[in-house]
Amino acid sequence: MQQIIQVVISGLLAGGVYSLISVGLTLTFGVVGMVNFAHGEFLMLAMYISFWSFNLLNLDPYQSLLINIVLMALIALFMFKVVFERVLSSEHSIQTILTLGLSMLLQNFALMIWKADYRNVRIPINNETLNLGGIVLSLPRIIAFVIAIGLSVLLYVFLQKTYTGAAMRAISQNTKSAQLMGIELKKTYLLAFVIGIVLVGVAGSLLMPMYPASPTIGNTFCTLAFIVVVIGGLSSVPGAIFGGLLVGVIESLAGYFIGPAYQQAAYFVLFIIVLLVKPTGLFGKLST
Repeated sequence: MQQIIQVVISGLLAGGVYSLISVGLTLTFGVVGMVNFAHGEFLMLAMYISFWSFNLLNLDPYQSLLINIVLMALIALFMFKVVFERVLSSEHSIQTILTLGLSMLLQNFALMIWKADYRNVRIPINNETLNLGGIVLSLPRIIAFVIAIGLSVLLYVFLQKTYTGAAMRAISQNTKSAQLMGIELKKTYLLAFVIGIVLVGVAGSLLMPMYPASPTIGNTFCTLAFIVVVIGGLSSVPGAIFGGLLVGVIESLAGYFIGPAYQQAAYFVLFIIVLLVKPTGLFGKLST
């Protein structure tokens, strides 16, 4: 029984970071109305920022978190103004092709500049653990979980309790009505996009002590984030948080009972079941 508890808690810790990655994607889709297939590549860039901050400035991923946030915000601002803003009113097929193209461009850019080598950050905390009554937990995973869930909850509070958050929710529900109420669409779109990319940037820093950076690392986490978002319910922040935790637990249990080779298959099965039973996702609502 203790071993199963260990597996479940480990899954929850991993799921916290999955939630943070997915919350950024949810915000972009819910407010801007655009499915960003380059979301994983922004995660990849954040991981490289952490790696080079460690190698050039001798700052570990936690110490360079503020640098990562600032740089990812600037990258998001640049990308929105140069790329995304131009297709806001275009058909979804054009937006999809654009973001897929941007994904391949960023991947190949990273491959050209940094090659295909895996880049690790080795710091003393990587091997530190916390023993709670016989349950051994990785300290980097605990830190990542606390920060990830904390930021996800703060985002939810921001959306519920502030005027800007209310504006984002209004746009998500009805764009034309939001315009009639005096909400500036482009500024709100920009802010939502920047927040979403900053969150995935933080996730990149939190992942760096646990995973190596590589030009294709974004593919795995982007696919997982889309699964989490669909399971939780499109444009639902609580759904993304719950979905990330659920996927983390399912992945961990599958690895323990069936084998690591079947971890991805396990959450894909969950994904299919949710779509069959509740196509709008666990926290999603039918559009009226």
